[in-house]
Amino acid sequence: MATTELDWGRLLVGQLEFYWDMHLLPRLKGLTDEEYHWEPVPGGWGVRAGADGRFRADGPATQADPPPVTTIAWRMMHIAVGCFAIRSSAFFGDGSVPDDADMFDPRHEPPDLPATAAGGVEFLEDAYRQWRGHISALDEIAVRTPLGPKGAYFSDEPMAALILHINRETMHHGGEIGVLRDLYRHLATTG
Repeated sequence: MATTELDWGRLLVGQLEFYWDMHLLPRLKGLTDEEYHWEPVPGGWGVRAGADGRFRADGPATQADPPPVTTIAWRMMHIAVGCFAIRSSAFFGDGSVPDDADMFDPRHEPPDLPATAAGGVEFLEDAYRQWRGHISALDEIAVRTPLGPKGAYFSDEPMAALILHINRETMHHGGEIGVLRDLYRHLATTG
């Protein structure tokens, strides 16, 4: 019986593409500004304008305990920035961030986030396309290569481990976006 070597890079990218095309992107259709910023409980984290007028996601750089309830906007930007954009910048950047910046360096973060649902969906789609484009271009050697200094304390982990983590985070937070949309729709129809 002949065996063939699995193309792990293709499988990892395929997993993300399937989730994106079949689950997350369809769940974002028709998202309104009110729903995007809806706070299901008081004091939750969202995306808000700062004193300088730029929009940023709430929250400290460290994890809160217990974690707060977050808005759809916050979850979308967590996927767009925290998963896709900063990893694209760190590992496949255009040179605009100094080479000494690891994947947790805030210099990878965009200075302004979308204030509207349409802008948020577009921003998320752009960040996804960039990340997907980068990881789909990796060969098997690159998928298995350790992250190195850009990976910070995950430097010995292969790129495949990072891709798996990003896929998992996207699915986790994407599912929460779906639940928040369901709750919003239910409350809007029942009062």
